[in-house]
Amino acid sequence: MTGWSRRLRERISPRRPAVTAGAPRPSVPVARPQHDALLDSCADRHTGRHVEQVWWYWHGPLDTQRFTAAWQSVAGREVILRAAFEREPQPRVVFHNNARTEVVRHPAGTVDRDELMARDRLRGFDVGRPGPLRVTLVDVGEDARPEALRGSAEVTWVLLTFHRGLLDARSVSVLLDEFSRAYLEGGVLPGGERRPDIRDWAHWLERQDTAAARDFFNRIAPDGQPAVQPALPGPRTRQSGCGRAETRLAAAEADRLHRWAAARGLPDSSALHAAWALLLYRAANATDPAPVGFAITVSGRGIALDAVDRLVGPLRSCLPMTVRVDPARPVIRLLETLRDRALDLAAYEWTCMEQVHEWTGRPKSGRPLDTVVSLETTPRPPAGLRARLAATGVRFGERHSSGAHSLLLTALLARPADDGSLILTAVHDRARLSDADAGRLVDQCARLLRRLPAAGENETVAEVLAVLGEDEPPRAAPPQHGMRD
Repeated sequence: MTGWSRRLRERISPRRPAVTAGAPRPSVPVARPQHDALLDSCADRHTGRHVEQVWWYWHGPLDTQRFTAAWQSVAGREVILRAAFEREPQPRVVFHNNARTEVVRHPAGTVDRDELMARDRLRGFDVGRPGPLRVTLVDVGEDARPEALRGSAEVTWVLLTFHRGLLDARSVSVLLDEFSRAYLEGGVLPGGERRPDIRDWAHWLERQDTAAARDFFNRIAPDGQPAVQPALPGPRTRQSGCGRAETRLAAAEADRLHRWAAARGLPDSSALHAAWALLLYRAANATDPAPVGFAITVSGRGIALDAVDRLVGPLRSCLPMTVRVDPARPVIRLLETLRDRALDLAAYEWTCMEQVHEWTGRPKSGRPLDTVVSLETTPRPPAGLRARLAATGVRFGERHSSGAHSLLLTALLARPADDGSLILTAVHDRARLSDADAGRLVDQCARLLRRLPAAGENETVAEVLAVLGEDEPPRAAPPQHGMRD
């Protein structure tokens, strides 16, 4: 081991004893939010579930050896990139001394990027081996570039594929910052302050008393069965796999929605949740007040742990959002209720949907929630880091993310784009919701979001829903027997 490697190892695990040959590897118990994703991947890693992808264009020269060394240096620093799952005798996340970060580069014109993404997702991960992230590079020839990139000297398409049982999208942003620092230093990550890692998070979770969380979720559980599908009952589609339907609000429309919500003390997420709740209510063919339910994503980082925002791990989770929709009430009251419920949930964002189901007896007592809504945000690299990259002729293009495939009917992802627009994407089960119906769903959601800023203080839910007119809701098949608990 070189002197540099020895110093790096000391920075990785300060105040922690070294692991000698033959000694048990350090490990922590599997946190509840990770448990089902890791077990599911052990049963069948090739479903594409629990796998997420992020991609962007790299503008400028890219030295493959330096690029690979930089990722390897990050893996030496971040224990989660050296983590694996062990089921016996008790499920644990085990940390290895070394792990290789896979980096593969394809010359221009040798692969189809869409096929490559699909194949890489279905490849999955052997979670019993360390390395929950891999990187693929594709050189982009002039003919294959978007119009805005024509004439650039060098363009490379970068794909990161990772397992959400050990990483989440916010963590990937932190890792990209670390990678950039290492790349700028010739492939060696410079020293830095000690940040918490998954071990600190696991120990923090172990100290939490779940009694208050259990009481809270039982208290807010709806009395009746909420409407959970934003679609009318329909036949199976004869399609398969996971699809994506996309539309967007123009920059001016997104800005108008944001200003309207902010003026009423509402976050953008409340507008998104309200539009989805209205679609669920409409598809239920209800005329009286009725409960609707869907899942929302939470970052898991609103906890009392120092520097948790920079923690790399699988903190992101889903929690249930249920609300009673009354067609005669002002729509602004619905948004306020959704905002307040989200604030209440924030106190328990370290829990997960599976725990809530266990505590409340659901979904045994009724149909589980069938959709999830997520407002995606992509932190930008620090300005100083961007400037240093630019000085070497390197610039990162806008990042895109796929979301993880699941057994749910659909996930609605809303992502602000660099040009100020708001991109709405439905990641859907094509066997239950056709591509055409998924497109109709995101289109109707976008129309409701455009309608909200025009709503007066006393305008009712029914009046806002009227913007959809006679347009029929999409149709979706029920889940296959045995596919859901």
